[in-house]
Amino acid sequence: MNDLIENINKLHTTEMGIERIKRNLSIDVEDVVDWCKAKILSQEAAIERKGKNWYVYIDHCIITVNAHAYTIITAHKEK
Repeated sequence: MNDLIENINKLHTTEMGIERIKRNLSIDVEDVVDWCKAKILSQEAAIERKGKNWYVYIDHCIITVNAHAYTIITAHKEK
């Protein structure tokens, strides 16, 4: 198990982050953080750490999380 999974309850984002994630992924969900948590905890999620960030690859999306603060920085569709 990695640090991101172990600290999943620390996951959060900013108001701007919420808007950016909704816009980038074309999703309309009540709670973006809960949506991201579910994706990260999915059996299909591939998680890797590069430098100061975690990158979660799931359902043709990439979720970027700061490894120190557990802030969801952004999420976007894979190219």
